[in-house]
Amino acid sequence: MKYLAIFFLLAQLLFGDINLKIATYNVENLFDLKKSGHEYKEYIPYTSSQWNQKSYNTKLKNIARVIKDLDADIIALQEIESLQALKDLRYTLKQQGIYYKYFKIANNKNTTIKVALLSKYPFVYTHEIQVTSSYKYRNILEAKLKIANQDLYIFVNHWKSKAGPESMRVTSAKALLKRLKHIGLDKNIVLLGDFNSDYQENIKFLKKRKHNDTNGRTGINDILKDFYNLWYDTNEENRYTYIFRGEKEALDNILISKSMLNTNGISYIKGTIESYKPSYLFKGKYIYRWQTRGKKVRVHKSKGYSDHLPVKAEFLVKEDTK
Repeated sequence: MKYLAIFFLLAQLLFGDINLKIATYNVENLFDLKKSGHEYKEYIPYTSSQWNQKSYNTKLKNIARVIKDLDADIIALQEIESLQALKDLRYTLKQQGIYYKYFKIANNKNTTIKVALLSKYPFVYTHEIQVTSSYKYRNILEAKLKIANQDLYIFVNHWKSKAGPESMRVTSAKALLKRLKHIGLDKNIVLLGDFNSDYQENIKFLKKRKHNDTNGRTGINDILKDFYNLWYDTNEENRYTYIFRGEKEALDNILISKSMLNTNGISYIKGTIESYKPSYLFKGKYIYRWQTRGKKVRVHKSKGYSDHLPVKAEFLVKEDTK
């Protein structure tokens, strides 16, 4: 099976257009088993919380199952603690027959959790965007790839949660936009990850006054206004990746530069954006998140997946013969 997949990949590279699948997935706190001092309390290994080899292996296996079923060529990840956790996930995927040769984590700032990237295509380079020096902001991971002689820029985001006001997400958006303008907004650019922002955040957050400290401006709708949010290309009932108190939200997004809406170079295949919703990722009406119990000290039950659903989209890559 492995050699057959390699054959088809080589055939695409040599003989024609490439169908490229790109995804993003917040895996909900993938911590390794090494005590670094930066863990959340319930992820300190080998304590009463039962974050141990058994629970770690179960978490790796469950997340790997989702990624395998997604079958993406490039997948952005959020909430990875360390390079070791990313390597262990990659090894678990390899055991399940899925091989991502190229990988990177935004590791320059020692935040508790970080963003990462797995790819079947090589990186031309990777770069981290420091939003601010504060540990309240996670670095954004940038990667440039060249596929069929076409340049592709990927930016993996995990913006501040709704525990913070919109001004914090605007700060991340501005740092991202500054870098995007340096590259050129006309390039093939994919922005993806957990933005902690709905595709209509500028409308929905008006009802939540504690978030609106920006006079109605949002990072995703206003600062990144030159990019097209792919959620608008599917039915409204399908636009969600998260369920909070019974309300569906689209916190995870894929945005693209306008150049990727045409049919030249690398282009989005219309109608392919979707949140991945197999039955095993649900428990009743809710997403089957990683399970813990208790109040003072959360104890791991070694069941479940993540509190987010993955998102994926497909693109057509036409070889540049210039």
